Amino acid sequence: MRSSLAVLLLVFSASASAEGFDYNYLDLGYGTIEFDDLNVDGDGFEIGGSYAVSDAFHVFVDYNAADLDFNVDATTWDAGFGYNMGLSDTIDLVADLSYEYVEFDVPQFGSADDNGLGLGVGLRFAVGDRLELDAGVKYIDLEDSGDDTGYSLGGLYDFTDSFSLGLSGDWGDNTSAYALNGRFYFGQ
Repeated sequence: MRSSLAVLLLVFSASASAEGFDYNYLDLGYGTIEFDDLNVDGDGFEIGGSYAVSDAFHVFVDYNAADLDFNVDATTWDAGFGYNMGLSDTIDLVADLSYEYVEFDVPQFGSADDNGLGLGVGLRFAVGDRLELDAGVKYIDLEDSGDDTGYSLGGLYDFTDSFSLGLSGDWGDNTSAYALNGRFYFGQ
């Protein structure tokens, strides 16, 4: 299934026209998350952004806050730098290295946190003048909680040159998350 999707994306992207991808943006989103093994879920908001420091490198930061079942609050954030390389006019390869932080606040038990490093790689596809798709894989190694490998898939539709709206999904070893995002570009 994934290989069929990749071939389909490559076929469509070959006929698309894009002037390069913009790595200067602010993302705002609302989403849901489910911890599969614990049968716990919730919803929350996310904010993040990216800033291009050169044609090939960018820095980024993401913050997520969720209200889960049983009045549990979850907070995550990551910050790092990324490398982006154009494979064609319509496809960019993106790799990043990040610092990861996770905190859970549980009533009657207090809070627990963990931190570590993340390594990700993915592709951005321009499918036509207004539609962008992305897919990636990310490995996170936290000091106390161990490691996790996650996959992501998303799409953005450009309503204007400076605003896009999209959907995304992230699937890890024990989590599933879905979000509706608005992206505001501030330069290309």
